[in-house]
This record gives sequence, structure tokens and C-alpha cells, in this order.
Amino acid sequence: MRIRPLPDLLVSQIAAGEVVERPASVLKELIENSLDAGATKIDVQLEAGGVKLIRVADDGAGIEPDDLPLALARHATSKIASLDDLERVASYGFRGEALASVASVARVTLSSRTIAHPHAWKVSGGGTPLSPREPAALERGTVVEVADLYFNTPARRKFLKSESTEYAHCDEVLTRMALARPDVAFSLAHNRAVKRRLATTDFPRRVRDLLGEDFPAHARTVDAEAGPLRLMGLAALPAYSRASRDEQYFYVNGRFVRDKLLSHAAREAYADVLHGARHPAYVLFLTLDPAAVDVNVHPAKTEVRFRDSRGVHQFVFHALTRALAQPVVNAPAGAPTPVFIPPPRQQAFAVEEPRSTTAAYLDFAKQAFSEPAPQSISQPLGYAIAQLHGLYILAQNEAGLVLVDQHAAHERILYERLKNQVEAGAPPTQALLVPAVIEVSEKDVATAEEQAEALAALGFEVSHGGPRQLTLRAVPALLAGGDVAALLRALLAELAEHPASRVVETQRNELLATLACHGAVRGKRNLTPPEMNALLREMEATDRADQCNHGRPTWRQIGLAEIDALFMRGK
Repeated sequence: MRIRPLPDLLVSQIAAGEVVERPASVLKELIENSLDAGATKIDVQLEAGGVKLIRVADDGAGIEPDDLPLALARHATSKIASLDDLERVASYGFRGEALASVASVARVTLSSRTIAHPHAWKVSGGGTPLSPREPAALERGTVVEVADLYFNTPARRKFLKSESTEYAHCDEVLTRMALARPDVAFSLAHNRAVKRRLATTDFPRRVRDLLGEDFPAHARTVDAEAGPLRLMGLAALPAYSRASRDEQYFYVNGRFVRDKLLSHAAREAYADVLHGARHPAYVLFLTLDPAAVDVNVHPAKTEVRFRDSRGVHQFVFHALTRALAQPVVNAPAGAPTPVFIPPPRQQAFAVEEPRSTTAAYLDFAKQAFSEPAPQSISQPLGYAIAQLHGLYILAQNEAGLVLVDQHAAHERILYERLKNQVEAGAPPTQALLVPAVIEVSEKDVATAEEQAEALAALGFEVSHGGPRQLTLRAVPALLAGGDVAALLRALLAELAEHPASRVVETQRNELLATLACHGAVRGKRNLTPPEMNALLREMEATDRADQCNHGRPTWRQIGLAEIDALFMRGK
């Protein structure tokens, strides 16, 4: 078999298979070219999801008339000229093959005008030699029209999805680009109907325009710097978690990427506050020396490779962890930390004699207002005024009413304390006044014997009490008021699934979260005003107190204006 060179058109079509995956791929390349040209306004028109037409018009610097044929030629670019340029590339495009690849599988018309020329010029191509250059009407900038995608490669066209699906991918591309460049105005029309119109603005407004008001309202600001690395943007709280990864936007030096290392760092940062199958949401921008990151990894340019991958991973992980761990308020240095101790469990099951509604209210009022009212409510979570159905704490602060899920809040407090204690060594233990003999399965007995060291490291003193019995003599001091039998059974179930070595490392936090959940004050537990206020103060001094270990919110603020609206005050 003889070896022969491939025709130029076939070479371009092969390259197009990597660069031009679908209409959205074409749109991405065209918008990147417009941004590299310094455009401040980019208008996009699509027909049939971009299969029939993709038209991108910008007000950028334009292309010199003599360079128009080169713009559609392979390996021709204005963005790099040497290996040093490639190693420090700061532009979106740099390979000089995108337009040539597109022109090999679609009909392309390129019109452009620079400020130095009296009118525009255009060239056309599409699987055939370029047309002669001819004059065109255009105020300034560049217009690229891509029609009949895959007209000469029908097998590729069969792999495209429905019109609505292809349009959705195009809309997502524009969203990614627009989030990174709020200084540029964008418009998007599909089948002659305007879908988006984004004016030049700032980053917060652009986020609201594209992702809605809820995202920034439930997000923390991220701004961290370490040497040449800087991470900025917004990270949504776990309460805003998503069923998919549809709102994860990560940029490296302004370029949207889907990088496994960065995704893993973000996932690990959320692991402590987001459990289950939910996914976090964020818009994050990592900037670093262009020489420290290789963007020439994949033709689509959505993958990168870092020179110091471990350092970047740790920086992103710690920056996000700190942002998500911001407490409700930072307690003053040296201030005593109140300790919330749940009442004995028996109170939850106390049987009371029937009383009249008036008598019940008088008892409540006597309990709630027996202490002098505080002189000030400047505490962020305010002061407790009542408990609702033994489940929620009602507190008053300067903004209005605060509702607190007492179990979720106490669960987070216990978890953070347990984690800190385990990291510092074995947690303080408390011996049970009467050792608890607990009925368990034979499997649990075997697990307790095999994992005796891990149990001790977590503050549990357990011994064999019989074929299906364990004797519990001590528990972590923080959990002494809980259901010790349920605690031990939950712990043994976790240890049975994960070896002790893994529990101490990767599974430790999940195990502590389970213990905190079982040890936290349960629903239908009556709390006194001092106990409720102690819980509020601990929330204010605890990291990540805005959400429980499962990512649910622990408290909500209801403003006075919202309450006034319920009663139509002022109308």
C-alpha cells in the first residue's frame, strides 16, 4: 500500500471534526475572535439552532483587506508568532485553524472593515476555493456568516440533535462568554426573535441578568490571593445546590474551562457542607501567570494543564473553604463562647394535664418574658421570643423576624466542634454514670471488636457484653446528652462500610456528620429562652452555621417590610 499526502480540504475536514463538534462550537470560536479583536458589542443571529445560519457581528478592530483570504486559511493568525508567544498566550484564539475548519464544512462569508479604510471588503468560501475579494457595506468591525453547517458532510449532520437542543447549547456558549466579559454588550436572536439583550454593565449585574436574582442572593463573595494566584467570583451556598452541574462556571485567565483538577478542588471544598447527589453552583475566575498554565491541550481549548497542579488545587480548595466557612458573625477576640446544652430527653415525652387556651398562653408568657428584655437587639440573629411546635426558634433582630431550625442549627454546631476536637486529638469524653448495655447484631459486635482503635479515637469506650450485646461506658462529651444507643449503632454501621484507616482520612467527616445528626437536639424538644439564646449565640460564632451538614438552611430572615406587606400596612 502506497503512502500519499491527504488533500488540503480533507485535512481541514478532519481538523473540523475536533473543532466543529456542533453549532455551539462554531459560535464559541466566532465570539472568541470578536473579543480578541477588541469588540465592545457582539450581535449573534441564529437560524434552526445554528445549523442553517450563525451570524456574528462585532465592532472590533476589523481585518485588513489583504488579510481576508488568510483569515480563512489554515494555520494563519495574528495572535502569536513564536513559541514564546504560545507559552504565554493571553488571547482566546491562537492556533489559526478555527475559521478554516469551519469553512471546510459550511458556507462562510467574511466581511470586515478597519477604521483606516473607506468601506468594507468580503470573501466567501465553503468547501471550494475562496471567491475573489469584493467591496461590502459595513460601518466597522467584522461580520461572519456561517450557513448550512455540514452541507458537504451529511454523515456528520445526522449526529446533530433537535433544533431546540442545538439552540440551548448555543445559548450556553453565549452565557459563558458574557459572564466573563460584562464590559461587552451581547445580543442573541433565534429565528428572528430576540432572546437575550445584555448591555455593558458590571459583574454583579451580569450575573443577575444571566443566572437570575436567586443565585447572587444565595452566594458568598470569593476573593483570595496567594502570590501570583488569585481567585475571585461567587460561590453559592449549599441551600442553592443544583440537581446537575448546569451552573458551574470556572475561568482561567478569563477563559472558560472544564478542568478536572479545578472541579475536584471545588467539590472537596463543598464536601463538608453539601452531601448527597446535589451539585454546587459557582462563577469563579482564577488568574495566574500565563506561563504557568498550558492552554494548548485540546483543540476546543476547554482543558488546561497547570505547571504546579498541586499548588493550584490547594489554593482553590482553601480559598473556597474559607469563603463558605464564614460564620454569621465573627465573635470578638477573647469573648466567652456560650455553650448550648439540650435539655434532658425526658422533657420531650412529658405528659401534661389538659389546660385551657388562656392558661397555656399565660404559662408561655410567664416563661418567655420572665427575664428582662435585652436593651439592644444588635446581635445578627437577635434574641429568642418563642418556640414554634418544638421545632423552630423565633427570634427578633433589627431587620425583623428570624426563624431557626433548632435541629439543623445544633447539628452544624456539634459537627464543627467534633471535627475540631478530632483534628486536635481524641475528643474529650464523658463516662456514663450507668454503663449502657445495648442490644446489637452479631455483625455490630464483630465490627466493634475490629474497629476498637477507631472507636476510641472518636471518644467511644465500648466492650463486649454478650453474643449480641455491647457495653458503652463513655462517649464524646459533646454527645453525652443524646441517644447513646442510636449513636453507637449509627457509628458501627458507618465503620462496617469503611475501614478504620479510611474513616480517619476521607470518610471521617461523613462519620462525624452522622454523629452530629444523631446527637443534635431533636424536634418536639421544648427549650427555655436561655437555651434558645445560647444556641443563637453559638450559631453566630460557628463556621458554616448558615446550613446544616446536609446543605439545608438553618435559619431564615423575614424582614419587617415583608411582614408589613402581609398585613397591607401603609396601603
